[in-house]
Order: sequence, then C-alpha cells, then structure tokens
Amino acid sequence: MNIFKPTIYLFMAILLASCQFGGQTDTQSIGEHLLDSGWKFKKGDIANAEKVDFDDSDWRELSIPHDWNIEPSLVQDDRHIGPFVKGTKDSTSTGNIDGGTGWYRKRFTLEREDAGKTVFICFDGVSVLSDVWLNGHHLGFHPNGYTPFSYNLTPYLNPAGKENILAIKTFNTGDNSRWYPGAGLYRHIWLSVSQPVYIEPWGVFVTTPLVDAKQSQVDVAVSIRNGADAASEVVIQASILNQAGEIVGSAEEKISCSSGSAVNPVLSLFVNQPKLWSPDSPALYTAEVKVLADGKLADVQSTRFGIRSIEFSAEKGFLLNGKETLLKGACVHHDNGLLGSATFDKAEYRRVELLKKNGFNAIRTAHNLPSSQFLDACDSLGILVIDEVFDMWVHPKRDNDYHLYFDEWSDRDVAAMVMRDRNHPSVIIGSIGNEIYERAEASGLAIAERLVAVAKSLDTTRPVTQAICALWQVPSQHWDATIPAFALLDIGCYNYEWKHYERDHQMHPDRVMVGTESFPREALINWNMAVEKPYVIGDFVWTGIDYIGEVGIGNTRYGKAGEVPIPVRPYPWYLSWCGDIDICGNKKPQSYYRDVVWGESDLELLVHAPIPEGKTELVSKWGWPDEYPHWNWEGNENRPLQVSVYANFDMVRIHNNGKLLGEKVIKKEDNLTATFMIPYQAGELTATGIRNGKEVVSKSLVTSGKPAKIRLVAEHPVVKANPNDLSYIHIEVTDEKGRLVPDAELDIQLSVSGSGKLIACGNAAPDDLGSFNNPNLKTFSGRALAILQAGTESGNMRLTVHSKGLAEERIEIQVK
Repeated sequence: MNIFKPTIYLFMAILLASCQFGGQTDTQSIGEHLLDSGWKFKKGDIANAEKVDFDDSDWRELSIPHDWNIEPSLVQDDRHIGPFVKGTKDSTSTGNIDGGTGWYRKRFTLEREDAGKTVFICFDGVSVLSDVWLNGHHLGFHPNGYTPFSYNLTPYLNPAGKENILAIKTFNTGDNSRWYPGAGLYRHIWLSVSQPVYIEPWGVFVTTPLVDAKQSQVDVAVSIRNGADAASEVVIQASILNQAGEIVGSAEEKISCSSGSAVNPVLSLFVNQPKLWSPDSPALYTAEVKVLADGKLADVQSTRFGIRSIEFSAEKGFLLNGKETLLKGACVHHDNGLLGSATFDKAEYRRVELLKKNGFNAIRTAHNLPSSQFLDACDSLGILVIDEVFDMWVHPKRDNDYHLYFDEWSDRDVAAMVMRDRNHPSVIIGSIGNEIYERAEASGLAIAERLVAVAKSLDTTRPVTQAICALWQVPSQHWDATIPAFALLDIGCYNYEWKHYERDHQMHPDRVMVGTESFPREALINWNMAVEKPYVIGDFVWTGIDYIGEVGIGNTRYGKAGEVPIPVRPYPWYLSWCGDIDICGNKKPQSYYRDVVWGESDLELLVHAPIPEGKTELVSKWGWPDEYPHWNWEGNENRPLQVSVYANFDMVRIHNNGKLLGEKVIKKEDNLTATFMIPYQAGELTATGIRNGKEVVSKSLVTSGKPAKIRLVAEHPVVKANPNDLSYIHIEVTDEKGRLVPDAELDIQLSVSGSGKLIACGNAAPDDLGSFNNPNLKTFSGRALAILQAGTESGNMRLTVHSKGLAEERIEIQVK
C-alpha cells in the first residue's frame, strides 16, 4: 500500500508590482516584483549585446511573456509563411518552425531605501537555452527551457539610485524537441527583495501531519539563510487566512542564525473545521510567512494553499480525502496555440478551464514542467496533475535535445520541479521521465534510482513515477524486462499498454497502475479498466488539446485498399490534430464520444463525411474517423452517409425530417455505438435514446442555410487593464436564422482599435499556415478566433470583422 502523508500545498503568488520601488518605505519593497514590462528585444545572434555600453536604441520595446519563435520570420519568400519554414530539419516535430537566437535587455533602478538589501532574480522558465548578464557580469547558463531558476543579483548590483542593465541571450538550436518548444522570455520573471536574512527561493514547504474535518494540523517548514556579516536573532511568523481574509491559524518561533548559515524551522498551526481541497470543491486558503531579523521585517511571502490528503493502493485505488477518485485525464503540451508558447495568465487559465468544461479532472504535463500560472489555475479550478520533468535522459531523441546536459543538470532540474511544485494541491504525482530509451537498461535503472532519491529527499508526500511504454527500441525484448523499472516507482504509469494490466496485476498485486497515454479510439476500453479494476486509477488520452508540432499524428485520409495510415503529415501541416479540443477551444468529434464514455452526456450524434468512390479511410493511431456534428452535405443528396449515434441507452432510433429510418439495440460489444446508413436529405436529423421502452432524450442536427452574417462572441466582455488579461473572441459564420454554417470557409479581415491590440488570430485548421496570426484569414468549419490584448489604461477595445458580401460586424470589450 502506498500511503502518502496528507499535505497542505503552497504556491507562489506573484505580486503585481513595478520593479521601480520609488515612493515605498523600507518595508514596502520587500517581497516579489514582476519584471514583465520595459524590455528591449532584437532577434539575431548579436555580438557584444551583453555589454553595459551596447547601443540598443533601435531594438523593439515589448512586455513579456514573449515567444519570438512564433513571430513571422525575418525572411518571407517561397519557403517562409509567417513563422513557418519549409524544409527545416525534423520539421514534422516542431511544426515547421525553425530555431534561432533572440536577445533581451532591460534597465531597472533600485531606490535608495533598498540599499543593502538582498535581491534575487527568479525565472519561471526561459526557452530554450539562456545566458544571463547583469551589468556585464555573467550570472549563468541554463539549458532547460521549462524548469525554474534564480540568480543572486546582490554582488553585481549598482548602488541604489544607479541604473542596472540586464541582458539575456535566448537561443533555440533547432532539432532539439519532439514538439514546438517556443523561444524567449515566454514566462514571468520577478525580483525577490529582502533584507540580508531571507527565505531561500522556493524555501517554504507546508505539510499536514493530520487532516481531519474537525481540525487539521499544519506544519510550515521555512528555509532561511543569513547573508549578513553578523549573527541574527530571527522571528518567524506564520498565519493562515480563509477566503474572507480572516486569520484561522497562527504560530511564531524564535531562532538564532549565525552569519553565512541556514536554518530550517518548522512551525505548527491548527485550522478548525477546514474546507478540504478537491476537484469538486477546490477550496484555497492564504498562508503568510514573515521573517523578522533583530526586530526588523526581513522577508515576507504570501501564498495560497489547499488542504487535502492522498492515498494510493492496489486494493482501494486513489483516495482523495478518503474518497475513491478516478482520473479522467488529458495529456497536454505547453503551447497556447495561436499565441505560441507565451504563458499569458489568461491563456494558461483558459486551457485548464477548457479541459475542466469538457469533463477532464486530471492533466499530465507532457513532457515538461508547466508554468506556475498553469498549476495555479489547476489549483483554482480543481484539476489533478501528474507533473512531468523529462522526455529523455542520456540517450537522445533529437540531436540537440536535453541529453547534452542531462548528466550535469538532471539532479538540479528534478530538485527545481519538486521545490517549486510540491506545494500545489493539484499536483498528486511527480514524473521523472517519459518513454525513456534506456528505461529497462542497467544505466537507466541507476538513473531512475538516483532521480527518485533526489525527489524523495525534498518531498515524501507524493509518489514518484515515470511513463513506460513498449520496448520499441529492442523489439525482441519481452514486456517483463520492464519489471525492474517499475519496481523503482511508486505508481506504474503505462503508455498504450492496457493489455498488460491484468497479467501484471497477477504478477505484482501491489502495483498501482494508470494509463498515462492512450489512443482516442480506445477510450472506452481504457475507461472500463479504471472503473472495473481498483488497481487502475485512471486514463490519460493523447491529447487533450491540439498543439503545434508532431504534425498530423491524428490525421485521417483516404487512400487505396491495402494502404496503411501514415503517422505524420508533411508541410504545410503544422498541428498535431490529435486533441479532443482544437486550438481555438472548440470540441472535436472524439470529445463527443468521450462525453458518452464518461457519462457527461447520454447521447451524441455525428455524421461521417462522404468517402470518395474507390477509396478507403485510413485513420492514424491517434486519429479519429472523418465525422462531424452537422447535417450540411450539399451535393450528396440521396447518397447514404454513415451516421454514428454514441449512447448510454438500450436502443436508439434515427429520424430524418420526422420519418423513422431505423432503430438499433446497443450491445456491450458495440462500444456504445449504433451505426446507420442514412440517405442525405437536408433538414433535421434526429437521434433518440430508448431506455426500458421509453424515449428519454433526443438530439438533432439541422441543415443550416447559406452564409448571411458574422457573429462575434466574447468569452469575457470585460477584461482588466493588464496585458496578461486577454479577450478571446469567437468569429462565427451564420445563416439568416443565426445557425452556424459548419462548412463555411470565407475570407475575413480583422481590425482592432481602442485600448488594446490584436495579439493573435487564426482558425483551427491543421494546415492553414496563411491564416496563422494573419488579420486577413479564412474561417474553418465556419469559425475563426481573435485574441485581443488589453493595455494598462481603462477604456474599450473594438474588434471589427469584414467579409465580402456580408455586413460588417463589431464588438466592444470593456477594459477596466
């Protein structure tokens, strides 16, 4: 039985403040201060750009998060469309986007009140590789674009009141990833300011030795370092606040700390009648930790957290707060579609929100650490997380990937994962790797043992795992060769290997299993395994959302009899096309089926596109049949079309324009599917679910008319005057009655005025490079998406959409 002590998890709440501290008192500047604005940028490998006297007057000024790799190439010709380049090495992996180099520079000044203070710069991630300088001093190199890191600026800062210059070189070597990595300062950066006695970066860890509905004990461990020249008497104060801002627990401890040393006091607090964190009720508290040195405020950290317990066993499965919970999981990559890899707060929150709305309660961050904001959103919305750090170890998957740095950096990067993320209530499992080449070899077993030990040295409250697939690199090896690898792990994570569950359980009855990758068309069998077998705690589909790279692995095409599906698609494809949700946030056909599998819906209705005569459908492993939730098939009148009714019913009936055309009993072996061949006639196609002889629910697809209007729908009509708060506006082509025209592909033109700008736009087509972030674009399946970014002043943003032959349409977004 794997029992992990219940833990309260903290996560860093980044305070929105300027890096200029003018007008603040000696204590007000202590804390964390975002460095998002005022950066200068230029793309290219520029000599001497790290030097203080370098002339950057012609560089572009911008704010971060910023992904320069997603911007149009400096060259536009027959090989280049926007950021896409035809013929790049391993282009199918990175979505036909090449690498390069980009430089950033920033000036900042500390006020005189900050003289003598300790200042760290903290990066949530810089892609892909980075070098950082302050005032001409090289602070360090970081080779992992997804892991957080920090530098102590104090020795190299100019005196308070004098300007400092940060210079950061970011470079993407290309041929270094199996998906689109992005490049640049794509995540937040902040300064942490304190007195010489300070809380170390990610130095607060909170556990709960006891979680009880009446009272929970909370232990707050704080890592404090004394960087002063003399010993100090330190007071640590910890308070817990509820959502109303009321203090519900507090503790204080005094301790001596000698010069140059570190202390690690643990404070115990108690919370009466705590609200426990869960996906159904993601209750969060705020913890405030203050450090006083010799009676003076030295450092402070204020964070949110959740109280919950986790337990894993083959007998009971996964228990959250003592309740069995099955993981309805999605693997997701890190990009934000049309925004590239830039981690705007709203974009990160929206991705989690979309998955939650579509029935998922768990995410695997494949195959790298997500941003802090992404985990913050999981905490707030109630999503369980498998937090993953590596896609390769020593053996490469691409020539220039992280394997070049693994031996030197892997311990540090695992430690960074654990220390940054160990306080999130959403994170329940940590993963040290995905489909590692050497996973079953002696060298790989030694690496796994080492990485597990690093993780456990910093956090014993959650299990550690890695995702294991078939031994494809040595086809002659039997699956049992994975036994030593699984023996090192707390949870057995299986990629596409559900067929081994039952036999492995017989051989290893204590092993807890989870499907960490599965094919969309195997959703039902994977889910049934989890429902029926307590030792299988859930399933994670590949993938939850379409992403840039691994182009076309979810493709469907029509070929000759005897041909086999192809695993990827060539240029101009740039998207994976395997997600339940497209890059604009719309449901794809497989998501409707999953709704029925999970019981989110009892009945869904989809229609297969006409198959060309003499052709056969070829669906890739990660693909889905070429079917759609609409009844618009002009030109195919009277041609029989395959109609699939996915249903949790004994029987279904199908009507077209009120005429009963058939009914079928759904048997267990039918995979919740009834299939009909229905001659196409425009109008209304209706499926009805029958239970115990009674009609229970019906769903219809209605043929729309010709394109007549443009409809604009804002997900949020009001946004904050903050560049991280984006407005997503859906552009829909409708007929005269306001019905979506699902086959409309119209040329449209976008323009934005007022207190914001158009930061991204496009459609969900996997191969339409010309519409990617181009204000002159096409709709796909009757839809497109515009993303507006607010400025820092209140007012209104206005999006105007034109399309030849249709009335101009406008929408206003309030900024305040």
